[in-house]
Amino acid sequence: MALTYTPDNSLGQALPDFTLPTVDGKTWSSQSIHSAPVKVIVFMCNHCPYIKAIENRLIQAAKELKAKGVPFIGICSNDSDEYPEDHPNELLKSWREKNYNFPYLVDETQAIAKAFDAVCTPDFFVFDNQNKLRYRGRLDDSWKDESKVTQHELMDAVDALLNNKEPSLEQRPSMGCSIKWKN
Repeated sequence: MALTYTPDNSLGQALPDFTLPTVDGKTWSSQSIHSAPVKVIVFMCNHCPYIKAIENRLIQAAKELKAKGVPFIGICSNDSDEYPEDHPNELLKSWREKNYNFPYLVDETQAIAKAFDAVCTPDFFVFDNQNKLRYRGRLDDSWKDESKVTQHELMDAVDALLNNKEPSLEQRPSMGCSIKWKN
């Protein structure tokens, strides 16, 4: 497991247009969320201990965001040949068992991860009503221990945008396992 941090120089980038399959065999397009006032996309996977540590909080955040009209989308771009836990069948199993309440997409070619310049799992992207990146940081201030969370940075950024305010420019990078690129 190699610890990787998200870069901090991507604010303002446009939401890439893409269409990907979901773990349950449907097709999903970024066009379906273009008109949402705020949207959250996270690169994630099954095997990463950082994702496992925040998984319940991630599911809860998605539920809260959905209630606010904010789409939450998960994408797995890892090489599933080298990391079988991240194979689409395993992603589907987790999606069902954990009752994920958001679309979980499979980026088999890794082209979408490259378009986003995603580097780790988790890697959070929050886009505004103009489809510009306004937040790229961590979920909260304690990836490992939920009882120690005092700051909900992702949710604070979303709430700021929903209230026509600027998210804090002090954005702490997410940290996690590197995306597992194909050779």
